[in-house]
Amino acid sequence: MTRPRILVVGAGFAGVACVRRLERRLTSREAQISLLSPFSYQLYLPLLPQVAAGVLTPQSVALSLRRSERHRTRIIPGGAVGVDAKAKVCVVRTITGEHTVEPYDHLVLAPGSVTRTFDIPGLGEHARGMKTLAEAVYIRDHVIAQLDLADASQDEAERAARLQFVVVGGGYAGTETAACLQRLTHNAIKRYPRLDPKLIKWHLVDIAPALMPELGEKLGRAALDILRRRGIEVSLGVSVASVDADNVTLTDGRVLPSRTLIWTAGVAASPLIGTLGAETHRGRLVVGADMVVPGLDGVHALGDAAAVPDLAKKEDGAICPPTAQHAQRQGRQVADNLVATLRGEQTYPYVHKDLGLVVDLGGKDGVSKPLGVELHGMPAQAVARAYHWAALRTNVAKARVMTNWLLNAVAGDDFVRTGFLASKSGTLADFEYTDAYLTPEQVRKHIASLRTTHG
Repeated sequence: MTRPRILVVGAGFAGVACVRRLERRLTSREAQISLLSPFSYQLYLPLLPQVAAGVLTPQSVALSLRRSERHRTRIIPGGAVGVDAKAKVCVVRTITGEHTVEPYDHLVLAPGSVTRTFDIPGLGEHARGMKTLAEAVYIRDHVIAQLDLADASQDEAERAARLQFVVVGGGYAGTETAACLQRLTHNAIKRYPRLDPKLIKWHLVDIAPALMPELGEKLGRAALDILRRRGIEVSLGVSVASVDADNVTLTDGRVLPSRTLIWTAGVAASPLIGTLGAETHRGRLVVGADMVVPGLDGVHALGDAAAVPDLAKKEDGAICPPTAQHAQRQGRQVADNLVATLRGEQTYPYVHKDLGLVVDLGGKDGVSKPLGVELHGMPAQAVARAYHWAALRTNVAKARVMTNWLLNAVAGDDFVRTGFLASKSGTLADFEYTDAYLTPEQVRKHIASLRTTHG
């Protein structure tokens, strides 16, 4: 008897949690499990700003997928660029750029999200993101390079432009990125005696009227006070009108001479979702409380890519936010439901009450709201780091992160550039491959051509 084929797309919090649960609960005779991911690691995304700031090494937040004790999941090195739900086939773009197909009986879609962009002149050519490990490494190199180039320049205008940095997005990613990188430049400038520290300027821009509104007014204001005390200029109710190689123009008319625009203004579901032709809610796949996609046989969706009903909230139509704690628990619930389906047992809806949020602002600063308790300053920072450390999946990762934190606290940073992509622009599309996805028609044509080729 042929074993059912379970294909999990995405090695983020949701996908890895699903695979690990399946490995624990299913025997090798019950199903064949495959995990599709361009990289053989799970990225611990919340610590990415600390990688950009040099507090953590890249390897410490890249948790290997091959350390599983059972290690019977087949890892496919590539990314899903299309799905034909009728044929039950997923089109895969391998890491060598070729297109292949992967058949399935049960598909778990957890492709995550990409950086949300808008039709702003120059944004695609000049903005940098903070969504992937490569982007964090690139941004670190880029920021240090601006210090090096400013130090070498004899032109005062160029020096000022290279030392002015703009971060767009007042959510967690943008706030933590601005806070951590500001500390990087604040500490690095001591190694550049020719540069005036007053020339370094950081701007955090967001169209929303408040910083991190999910934390509440009190903690949002506390985070705002911390950033402004450090000298970061926070502009709310403002966005970017245009950007070019030398300037960032804001919607309030200000023109900021700058060579660095870091774009973290929210996320959008993976473009893969658009290839299914299924109903969406604000770009995310509409699913039931059991995370099954209506009308698509054998397809589950979860995490950032799915609009999972939040049954723990009283208001009608509430959707789970795209956070790690929801993604992990959704992954485990989908795995349990798949096991139940294979064994002819009852499946259950996803229900989880949010445990709160933590924000690490670097140094001794943070704002946190664990279990509804509002904290800021050193206590919040301690809670944030304790939470992240405990949430790391492997003991090796925990050891690396703790060692990095201690070493950075004692010895500081050497502010070394690796030269990563030094001769390229490092745009959002370069790192997130948003132009690699197929249209539904292209998916069908590709599968039809394969059938013709193989007779």
